[in-house]
Amino acid sequence: MLDLTLALWQTGHAPTTAEALQRLDATAARARAQGADLLIAPEMGLTGYAIGAERVAALAEPRDGPLAQAVAAIAQRHGIAIAYGYPEQNPAGRPFNAAQVIAPDGARLMNYRKTHLFGDLDRTQFSAGDAASQAFTWRGWCLGLLICYDVEFPEAVRGLALQGADAVLVPTANMEGFDEVQHLLVPARACENGLYVAYANACGSEGPTRYGGLSLVANARGEPMATAGRHETLLVVALSKSHLVSARRHSQLPHRRPALYRPLTLKE
Repeated sequence: MLDLTLALWQTGHAPTTAEALQRLDATAARARAQGADLLIAPEMGLTGYAIGAERVAALAEPRDGPLAQAVAAIAQRHGIAIAYGYPEQNPAGRPFNAAQVIAPDGARLMNYRKTHLFGDLDRTQFSAGDAASQAFTWRGWCLGLLICYDVEFPEAVRGLALQGADAVLVPTANMEGFDEVQHLLVPARACENGLYVAYANACGSEGPTRYGGLSLVANARGEPMATAGRHETLLVVALSKSHLVSARRHSQLPHRRPALYRPLTLKE
């Protein structure tokens, strides 16, 4: 069973997309040299996150736009898959806070729009996606993609687990003051669903907004395999299918009783 090696890039947001792409190129080369198959960058990592609605709208692009083409070229140059965040154009309103995964051959594997918007910062800049994340398969691994606040909702990760996800990739820009997400919620989501969760956070600041770092990968028993501090770093972690087999021997998923939970989905 083939392992999958992830690189989580904890970094600050660059002031321009050109500089962000240059830094992504250098980091992709470094991650690949350390054996990584897939690099995860933070939420809105190519454009900046706390930059205001007008700036977000000006930088928004379609999923196959120039930013996607530039990332595809980087992925092909270094032979590594890349998960990255960007603002996706929305003809019907504010842009979507989106993340996309591009394969080492430049193919677009998955595009996802953040469905749970956090606070005024998100709501004034973005429209919420209206479709649950769909799992996708790459290199024999079933993978899911969520963005930041999404992972704090048990239903979002459970939905991917029920699709057979082995790992959930989470580009994020979680701020200081919310460390319970990394310390408690991410490990819980991994444990309760019998999968890996890779949470790649931003660090540093954009104006008054300060990001909390503490990126991590939690295994299917909820154990942190690797954790970052507050500053820029690159975590490289190998995921193992054999670990999933062992951890899932006592999974709660086969014992679910969905009919009992259905009323919960009807409550607003």
